[in-house]
Amino acid sequence: MRSDWKITCYKPERQGVFSFPGGVKFAATFSSKEECGILLYGPKGKEVRIPFSPEGQRGNLYGIIIEGIDTAKWSYNYYEGAKVFTDPYAKRVFGLEKWGNPKRQRIAGALTDQPFDWEKEEESQRPFEDVVLYGLNVRGFTMHKSSGVKKRGTFEGLMEKIPYLKELGINTVELMPCYEYEECMERIPGAVQPEKEAQRYNLWGFQNGYYFAPKSSFSAINNPQLSMKNMVKALHQNGIEIILHFYFPDSVRQMFILEVIRYWILEYHIDGVRLSGAHIPVRLLAEDPCLGKAKIWCEHLLEIDMDVIENAGEKHFAEDHPGFQMVFRRFLKGDEGMIGEFLNMQRRNPASYALINYVADYQGFSLYDSVCYERKHNEGNGEGNRDGAEVNHTWNCGVEGESRKKAIVELRKKQLKNMLTFLFLSQGTPFLFSGDEMGNTRYGNNNCYCQDNEVGWVKWKENAVAKELFSYTRFMISLRKQYRIFHMKEELKVLDTKGIGYPDISYHGTEAWRPDMSYLSHMAGIMLHGAYAGEEPSFYLAYNMHWETHELALPKLPKGFCWKLLAQTDPALEAEKTDEEKTEAGAVLAPRSAAIYLSVPSERNKTGNEKRK
Repeated sequence: MRSDWKITCYKPERQGVFSFPGGVKFAATFSSKEECGILLYGPKGKEVRIPFSPEGQRGNLYGIIIEGIDTAKWSYNYYEGAKVFTDPYAKRVFGLEKWGNPKRQRIAGALTDQPFDWEKEEESQRPFEDVVLYGLNVRGFTMHKSSGVKKRGTFEGLMEKIPYLKELGINTVELMPCYEYEECMERIPGAVQPEKEAQRYNLWGFQNGYYFAPKSSFSAINNPQLSMKNMVKALHQNGIEIILHFYFPDSVRQMFILEVIRYWILEYHIDGVRLSGAHIPVRLLAEDPCLGKAKIWCEHLLEIDMDVIENAGEKHFAEDHPGFQMVFRRFLKGDEGMIGEFLNMQRRNPASYALINYVADYQGFSLYDSVCYERKHNEGNGEGNRDGAEVNHTWNCGVEGESRKKAIVELRKKQLKNMLTFLFLSQGTPFLFSGDEMGNTRYGNNNCYCQDNEVGWVKWKENAVAKELFSYTRFMISLRKQYRIFHMKEELKVLDTKGIGYPDISYHGTEAWRPDMSYLSHMAGIMLHGAYAGEEPSFYLAYNMHWETHELALPKLPKGFCWKLLAQTDPALEAEKTDEEKTEAGAVLAPRSAAIYLSVPSERNKTGNEKRK
């Protein structure tokens, strides 16, 4: 025992390690009757063992205060009998600084906190209806050499890409697990030649971890706490919110989950969390006043929890909307019986919680691969292609994998634009996964959790197709953000609640006001009336996912207004686009294409107004 330390017992109220000027407080939980305590590791390999005493016991919680210790030179673990383990409440973990090092030295918790000057930061509190989400993996986002950043695969590398995110129009990023975890995976049991099996790395991080500590290998300055805070601050200064993804297996206590989320919200100023796991404590989260403005995004919200969610005030809970992907992919590839579900999914927008819409995510095919592959190609994962979803609701446009045939390339490009149109012009909150805006491929792998290589990383393409897709994605995001009618706070009612002769949303077919809802229908026109979003123009979204050309009727507008074609996804018709006005004529749609019209004052009306002046 060090003679220059003053060690006293205290009865703690909460678990964790808390430094203060001149010392540090320890509080840990032990339930067995074996001796338990602290193992301290100091300079030159010194080890000091300090047992907990019943004098510092409150229930199963034990506390010790050490004064006079230089917290910057010591680290710690706990012991219980012969078992030694790292504190699950550690705010920084030593020993995992180098990514992919299977020969780890000792893993231990740090004793120091990381003070930080947030300056005059204000909470964004951007409502879900105004959010444009962009999901990414911190390492995979910038690790490829084509990323062009100096600090590849790190928080600092992500900061270098902030101008890119702003150019695209993103206002909220969602980061896959970036808390501390062991990425070196165990060898697959039963391998035919285990000695030849390559080391695999968990790129995604969906496993148990040290939930209070940022991932050390994601820090380019060997200070993950500071790196994380610098990144959050930089994002906020550029008007971008940040949501962190956490995975909690069944073994994790619900109160522990609540403590983790509270800590990250308060310590790192994040704006919300995305939560995966079977036992997420929704009721606890909804009733915690500290989280009253935080975005809480869950895989599923149960009916039994809806009462607390509805009483939580402003809409700050959200739910994954996997049905959106399935329905929109099936409608896109021309499946029968999808028109009704498609129109319903396009409009869904519950009053008490948000729906996160996506057509591609980290799981499953990338957006580009969804028009290039029908079968998964996961052989590289080392599991005999048995992992990953078997059913993906995708169509390869006639060729499995890459193709240089011009007709195939153009069709795939059109299908990608169709999906981007579906995504950003639907109600709910759109989610785009990194790289999908430029046609990133995972080469048909729909479960690349262990692909810490070109398969799992974003390839920063600069070819013509990538540039065209990026430009179209940016246009769709800009259009959505510019007009409130595409991102309303509440669900559109299909009713004329304003008494203006038009409902907020209406559906049309070859005849106006008469959509074809039959089993074999593949097309529909959707009119969104701008009066329900203030003084905005109206829009007509024309979708034809049939393999033949069709004409949809354009509903008649009030006197003095006409329809004008704003954009369409078919390249041939796009090249012929003019400023021609449409009145009662139809919208001619090429096979598998979409078109966007907006209402404008007719030229005749403009001329009359000029004469009156």
